[in-house]
Amino acid sequence: MTSNTPLIQFFEGIPEEISNVSLRRNRSSGVRTVLMTFNELKAIEKFNSFKNKFSNGLRLTDEEGEISVEPSSVKFVFSGPEGDDFQRLDCEFEIQREDHWERFMRFMNRYAEVNGMAYSDTKKTLDREATREA
Repeated sequence: MTSNTPLIQFFEGIPEEISNVSLRRNRSSGVRTVLMTFNELKAIEKFNSFKNKFSNGLRLTDEEGEISVEPSSVKFVFSGPEGDDFQRLDCEFEIQREDHWERFMRFMNRYAEVNGMAYSDTKKTLDREATREA
């Protein structure tokens, strides 16, 4: 089943919201790296992750279908006086094939449009980042 609204999910039926996306390309290998940051994670609220099926990675769904991503790195960052307050989740994965990159970018453009995100260039690193408009 495809959705007209772009969705990002770790667990079936629990859409997550990206806080930031960083897109990088290795100049020597051409491999592209995507770093998605989630400042809130609905899957860990109210034990949602125990009630829903894990997607075995990250599922990106839109009108074209589903993209299944296996992250190369998932990092939970905690803060607070006792270090147990969820601060963010960083999810990183690589895209090697050009056709997969083009499909991912079509998804990201749709996701950005629906969620009020905009692209900006970082001059020092020449990365493209999608950030929320203020």
